[in-house]
Amino acid sequence: MKNTPSSPRIVADQIVDMLAGAGVKHIYGITGDSLNAITNAITDDDRIGFIHMRHEESAAFAASAEAQLTKRLAACAGSSGPGHVHLINGLYDAQRSNAPVLAIASTCPSSMFGTGYFQETNPTLLFSNCSLYNEMAVNAAQIPHIMYGAMQHAVSEGGVAVVGIPEDVNGQPAVEGDATLLPLFTQRKPQPSDEEIKAAADILNEAKTVTIFAGSGVSEAIGQLKTLADTLKAPVVTTFKSQMELTGDMPNYVGHLGYLGMWSADEAVAQADAILIIGTNFPFPSFFPTDKKIIQVDVRADRLGKKARVNLGVRSDATLFISALLPALKEKSDTTFLNTHLKDFAGIKEKMQLPVKNPGTKGNIRPEFVFDTLDRLAAEDAIFTVDTGMNCVWTSHYLTPSKGREMVGSFTHGSMANAMPMAIGAAVACPGRQVISLSGDGGLAMLLGDMLTINQYRLPVKILVADNRSLAYVQWEMELAGFKPSEVSLDNPDFAEMARTMGFHAETVTDPAALEDAMERWLEAEGPALLSVTTDTTAASFTFSKEMMEGAKPTDLTSNFLPIGS
Repeated sequence: MKNTPSSPRIVADQIVDMLAGAGVKHIYGITGDSLNAITNAITDDDRIGFIHMRHEESAAFAASAEAQLTKRLAACAGSSGPGHVHLINGLYDAQRSNAPVLAIASTCPSSMFGTGYFQETNPTLLFSNCSLYNEMAVNAAQIPHIMYGAMQHAVSEGGVAVVGIPEDVNGQPAVEGDATLLPLFTQRKPQPSDEEIKAAADILNEAKTVTIFAGSGVSEAIGQLKTLADTLKAPVVTTFKSQMELTGDMPNYVGHLGYLGMWSADEAVAQADAILIIGTNFPFPSFFPTDKKIIQVDVRADRLGKKARVNLGVRSDATLFISALLPALKEKSDTTFLNTHLKDFAGIKEKMQLPVKNPGTKGNIRPEFVFDTLDRLAAEDAIFTVDTGMNCVWTSHYLTPSKGREMVGSFTHGSMANAMPMAIGAAVACPGRQVISLSGDGGLAMLLGDMLTINQYRLPVKILVADNRSLAYVQWEMELAGFKPSEVSLDNPDFAEMARTMGFHAETVTDPAALEDAMERWLEAEGPALLSVTTDTTAASFTFSKEMMEGAKPTDLTSNFLPIGS
């Protein structure tokens, strides 16, 4: 701190000091009025940087990405009224992603509460549904306790903590508290009991066929997961979110489950005698059968049985559970079930290469060809941030996992426009790594202003825009539901021309023959770069449907995998 006797320590200084002591490196936000004392304190403290965003929603997304990638506490801030209200969508995403994020919601003077004062809101009510901890300080003596409580909840439980601070309190003399001021990090992990291991082993040993459904909670137990799958001769199914982490070297992998997934994964789950769900909070209960034996393992007890009808629920760390379970299992020898689903998955992957080999025409480049090309050219340790929508389809199908690659997205909250601001958090938190934002045209346009933030800090973020001139995923949903698509067309600008005015290296590609050279220039450019690719509006993948895929017309280059007669 650079405080001197002539500038006594105030609450704002104390808050910044506590955040820095807890390991916070950056605060994302927009300064102004009720937040000015805190931004001034950040200026006087060289341990924390203030990242000046163009929209507070982007600030929360950036903090969420930083927290997910670094596993440490990240922070964002919003000023009175509209400032902190804008945080809420990104905070919902952080909460549902279990990202340890602390949000400072500064507000009007405490003496004006309840008067309808300019920009008055009630942060405690506003953030109650997207946080683990949410308190308002009304005097300086509360600050040490509330800040500690917020940080402790965020880091120990994994999620959002919100501290509401009135403008007048920020400037009050700091009161040094007698409570612990820094969050206490514990490495103790929940482990299964002997009785739980025996019950799980009995179910799995008695079952003729087993499928393992694994999520991000198994990311530190990949070796044990492979051994478990081999012992049980079990297909391994993942979530979309976890496939980048789990499937780089997973021989029994048969695809990911869900609306963006593969029917091979769906059938592996539906047809098994027993299913082991481990380390995932998969949001769609309709994918789980109700007539099978199901074991669910999660570090959070509140998730057990929430999405599937389980026969056994175990609160445990994945590594500890699998390590304890393996000695109690009888190795299976029949590989028929496993081989059937591996064969199905191989057939899907083969058919997925059809549009890659037929890359489309000028003005209608196949997105599969685009993402396959990106997969070949991107770094082995690249960080991908992905927009919700059709980009998730192509990302999940065509980006190859590796030990170094990571992916961040709005996988449970499912927000538009998350990719580009998350790339800001990724680039700030992980300098030296290649950061690629996989942006839809609708998503990029929604928070377009924060491209200026990328340029202002000269972040080497690479933005790939799949310009299909529509909200294509919504259009796809409408068509599958039997509705006539409406209100989904987008009249887009030339995103590359716009990006160049913001200081980016930028190109537009309309010809598939020009894609690879342009993509190489884009990835090699110094500083910010944007590549806009004019992709096929009608492209859609039906890997989730065996019936649709078997009825595909391989020679149709404009509508991939459409059933005959459609």
